[in-house]
Amino acid sequence: MIRKNILFYFTLAVSAIFICQLIILQLFKSDYSKRSLSNATLKRTVYPPRGLIYDRNGKLWVSNKPVYDLMVVPENLKKFDTLELTQNLKISKNELIEKIESAEQFSKKLPSIIERQLSLSEISIIQEKMWKFPGFYFQKKTTRDYVLPIGGNILGYISETNKRELKMKPNYDLGEMIGRQGIEKTYEKILRGKKGIKIFQKDRFNRIIGPYEDGNYDKAPEAAENLTLTLDSDLQNYGESLMQNKRGGIVAIEPKSGEVLALVTAPNYNPNILIGRDRSKFFNKLVADTISKPLFDRSLQAEYSPGSPFKLLNALIGLQENIITPETIFSCNEGHYYAKGAFMKCHNGIGTKSNLIKGIYKSCNSYFAKTFVRIIESQSSPEKGIDLWKNHLTSFGLGNYLGYDLPIGKPGFIPSSDYYNNWYPEKNWTSTTVISNAIGQGEILTTPIQMANFTAAIANRGFYIKPHFKKSFDSIIKDSLYPVKRTLIDSKHFETVIEGMHQVVERGTARIAKINGLEICGKTGTVENFIRLNNEKTQLTDHSIFIAFAPKENPKIALAVFIENGYWGARWAAPIASLMIEKYLRKEVKRKWLEKRMTEGSLIAEYEKPLLGKPFNINE
Repeated sequence: MIRKNILFYFTLAVSAIFICQLIILQLFKSDYSKRSLSNATLKRTVYPPRGLIYDRNGKLWVSNKPVYDLMVVPENLKKFDTLELTQNLKISKNELIEKIESAEQFSKKLPSIIERQLSLSEISIIQEKMWKFPGFYFQKKTTRDYVLPIGGNILGYISETNKRELKMKPNYDLGEMIGRQGIEKTYEKILRGKKGIKIFQKDRFNRIIGPYEDGNYDKAPEAAENLTLTLDSDLQNYGESLMQNKRGGIVAIEPKSGEVLALVTAPNYNPNILIGRDRSKFFNKLVADTISKPLFDRSLQAEYSPGSPFKLLNALIGLQENIITPETIFSCNEGHYYAKGAFMKCHNGIGTKSNLIKGIYKSCNSYFAKTFVRIIESQSSPEKGIDLWKNHLTSFGLGNYLGYDLPIGKPGFIPSSDYYNNWYPEKNWTSTTVISNAIGQGEILTTPIQMANFTAAIANRGFYIKPHFKKSFDSIIKDSLYPVKRTLIDSKHFETVIEGMHQVVERGTARIAKINGLEICGKTGTVENFIRLNNEKTQLTDHSIFIAFAPKENPKIALAVFIENGYWGARWAAPIASLMIEKYLRKEVKRKWLEKRMTEGSLIAEYEKPLLGKPFNINE
């Protein structure tokens, strides 16, 4: 009797344990159900096309085209004809084996990429034979199609994520496209969209037999947003044509809005070379060119002495601080302004007398050297004078990264009293010690976009809006993102300087830039160019600079042009700026003789001189 009870209670206890375990597994633990589901289904990501990119006039600039990655799930692999597959892919057998082994190390269950970005024509032959290659399948994605093959420096590029990045970007898949530079990187969240997923049912042989639960658990991808840029693609294209066989940059801004109309760097590259299977080859070639640096955006990253255009800012500071008036007259001292132990050459004749307007359009070094000295000496010490001067310049956006919506740039440099005290430990420096700052040749460094920005501030009579590349159609959002920044100069002081700039084009150093019926205000610059060679300061060919805005009243465009080793301002920079203005404001260029000279003109011989290196050629 006792034995019967023991057997009964033992059976009852074991049954209770099994029942409890079943309840726990089915109601409280999902691990096993997930494993079962994972073994019976296959998930495939569905990638939305990246957002399209348009220029300010609605012209399509960047589109998409389909590409296909050959994927493998290692646990589904079976024996297959490796020779046939490698011949169709045009890769070696060893390369295929290495990629399969790498995939197995990554995960036997998760898909890995075997070959990237195959075109439709490339996969068409293999697609018919996929039944011969169990474990392989094609994953459709999109890559960029640069409808307008310009602006590579602005747009940036996209490429696949790698295994190292997945740790920092867990919401990306291995091989998923991501923006790497420029607009593609800055606006990645907008242009990416959100991935979807398709779930397929597998049989016991791991073969796909159809959608899982009739697709009820599939998730459709969310479309990416399209993007409209502030840039005028016609003007950008025209600027790039003018900069062929030259090095430098062009930056054009709409003064009233801060919208960048064109951002040209030279040499540049066709952005289409950074898509497809040969992307790495071309990218490495671009990186390897350390002479002409096609990946170096000179408009944003190159820091140059600003030269004579900087005289305009010294004039405005002098007016604001009551150092000079529009009627203040200075005369040239024997053609030179003597500084401490040196002299500053002036283009004007001995004894030439100039007021402010004449000093601007004649680009009189003596006038602005004397103005600078008065600014520095207006305070109780040179330190206070130089810091007063610097505060005015930083209000124009100099010495700081402007904060535009591209991920690269340089801040330039405006020296302070601390800088000079460190350079001269005895603190024996004076206004004449740093006199080169008077004409933009001292320690000052600016980028072309900073020069275009302070030109826009002059055109606006004292304010600027942060330069930007994304077109905003919502005034509230625009005002919050790009507030008005005012300089420390009263608006009344700008009119004299602007008239001087107007006379630069009408009868001064930039008459080549004159356009009949259009009032252009500008300032030329010829910047001395030095390098240190064998620990000695060596002078190379001067740089050519021109800043301008037009029309004089209600300006629509402000720009800066910088041509490396371009001799003097009126030789290259001023004509190119003038053509850009004509193209933008009048939509066509009538001065074909000047256009021909600039587009066909070349500085390659200048760059091939010793020390300057060989010009960039992507086709070599």
